[in-house]
Amino acid sequence: MSRQGESEDPRRRLLIQLLAAGAISGASASAMAQLFGGRPTKLAAGRSIYRLDGTVTVDGKPASVSTNIGGRATIETGRNSEVVYAVGESAFILRGNSKVTLETAQPDSTLLTGLRLLSGKLLSVFAARKPMQLKAATATIGIRGTGVYMEADPEQTYFCTCYGVADVQANGDPESQETIAATHHDKPLYIVQGQPAGRNIRPAPFINHTDQELQLVEAIVGREPPFVFPKADYSGPRRGY
Repeated sequence: MSRQGESEDPRRRLLIQLLAAGAISGASASAMAQLFGGRPTKLAAGRSIYRLDGTVTVDGKPASVSTNIGGRATIETGRNSEVVYAVGESAFILRGNSKVTLETAQPDSTLLTGLRLLSGKLLSVFAARKPMQLKAATATIGIRGTGVYMEADPEQTYFCTCYGVADVQANGDPESQETIAATHHDKPLYIVQGQPAGRNIRPAPFINHTDQELQLVEAIVGREPPFVFPKADYSGPRRGY
């Protein structure tokens, strides 16, 4: 897992370079539209994928924008790849070299009960009404109506409660647990393993996700995040990488 905030999306790297060079100013809206596409809207009925780049598979089969993603699907991305998609009232950005399996109570349902991030990086937003459980190698997290960002590898999990409430538990250590009530990325965490009891959760920096990406995934399920920023800048980063 990268702790340096390294971006795999070439468009994002280009945008960061333009920002650093001062090339984006009053024309930021049109420049960002050229890099990322137009203002996002709710996905049409029957569609699951808003955008994909590079190599993406769903249940082991190559995906396209017309691929339907069911409630128990496994989605995987290759290097320098990314997919933006929705299932029911939940929406996601899965970054490169990542793999996630969705979970539902019923095989044919799109009402998610949770997910397992097997590897990589995932930004997620969920409807406020239903609790869910997110799992990774080192962490189990109960959420209630949140936007969250996770990075998972075998040794540690990075987790940011972007907004909402999350109950964070280190796997194998019942003394390492914490409840986060966040409004705007208030307390990112690393959840590790192998440390003494009660010491497997530690503070982390804000890395690798943006307010505009949250705006994007909320938009494709017909919602808005609970914070306000200029609506022209849907896809540009608000924070450093």
